[in-house]
Amino acid sequence: MTERTFHLVADPSSRDTRKIRVRPSRWFATVQLDRDRYVDAAPSRGSEADLPAEYLEAVGRACDAAADRIRYDGYPGAIWLGTGPRWIDMCAQFRNVEATIRALRFAELEGDYTELHALADRLALPVDEWLAPGERELIRGVDFEPPPGVFLRFLRGKAAKCGLRLNGRATAGSVWVRPTLPAAQRQIRELNPAQYLGWEDRWTNHVESDGTPLRPWLGGSGEDLSRGALPVQFRSLETARSQRCPCGMNPRDGDDDNDHRAHHAAWALGVRIPKNLEWWGDLAIVTTQSPVSWRKLAREAARMPQREEGYDFASWSHVGEPEEAEDNHRAYLLRVDDRIVGYAAAHDVKVHRHWDLEDESPYGEEVAALRPRIILIWVADTYRHRGIGAALVQELASDFGCRVADVSWSTPVSDAGRRLARRLSPEGIWVS
Repeated sequence: MTERTFHLVADPSSRDTRKIRVRPSRWFATVQLDRDRYVDAAPSRGSEADLPAEYLEAVGRACDAAADRIRYDGYPGAIWLGTGPRWIDMCAQFRNVEATIRALRFAELEGDYTELHALADRLALPVDEWLAPGERELIRGVDFEPPPGVFLRFLRGKAAKCGLRLNGRATAGSVWVRPTLPAAQRQIRELNPAQYLGWEDRWTNHVESDGTPLRPWLGGSGEDLSRGALPVQFRSLETARSQRCPCGMNPRDGDDDNDHRAHHAAWALGVRIPKNLEWWGDLAIVTTQSPVSWRKLAREAARMPQREEGYDFASWSHVGEPEEAEDNHRAYLLRVDDRIVGYAAAHDVKVHRHWDLEDESPYGEEVAALRPRIILIWVADTYRHRGIGAALVQELASDFGCRVADVSWSTPVSDAGRRLARRLSPEGIWVS
């Protein structure tokens, strides 16, 4: 099958023009109704551009049935469907392409949606029957057509969407299934009746009849050791829950759960170092003139304390062209194995005051002297209280060529920073 375009009106240049494109792929064809110019001309015709609700419902039914058929045949990938005033995208098996075009033509030109509903009814699969309660064997060529392994994979996906556990097994010419409803899924549906309208529990109290065939035993230490077991009981309790994860992200506020897992692992264990980055020592000093791969890695490390403490800006943002910074802005990255477990951002500042680290104690007089100033220090959660922060401050002082007591700290100094400063410089620190 080759790509084709059909015009639904005799004059393609008229304001009523609409066309259907057929784009074949390896597994199926995409049938697209292009209404773009027709929608643009809607105001001049005095008509509405939006599709009627009955139209959208009919297209949705046909799309869902066609997608199920394609996955039933073994297609493992994603299927992109779209319904809107400008484009309608449908998928179709090759043998159903002409029927899909005809149904779209009737719906678009005649306002007749019976062809779309008829197409959906003809393509509908007996999923409810396949997932009915009870142990049974579905025979290839009688109950289904695809290879048993392909059919079982499709059936597992449909069962998961229904909240069922399939307990299935494919053989040479059949598939054994015994759908069951986990107690947790039953409780979810009972607590949210509005979300699961028309749902009926057919599985919990199902009793096998005497004539039910037994699934053949394939050997091994045992088979189906949970059959006949009593379900786990669940209770609802009001428990105090933190509204914010210590890493700084909170999926309850809309953060993606996968992003939270990745960020939490980096916050706890350290930022993973790219495998293509050559690192010859334990500590790397990154400047604004370093290669961009190093500067991007410093930015990734800077995001950890930014997210954890809720700062508006990251302490490192130099990821553009290499440039010389007037204040010698730099980042210190300390690695353990293949992760960055310690990060410090610093630059050089000329004006400082001395502070004895006591609460509500005033700062001393301004002193003009170039000193390295700590912007921020962060240590991965697992490595805290192991001297990582102190090692970063000492390396900063050594790199600048001064004593640890001469290092300046940016204000305000956090409680953790004050404890570290008091341990390194008990007589007081410089602040700016």
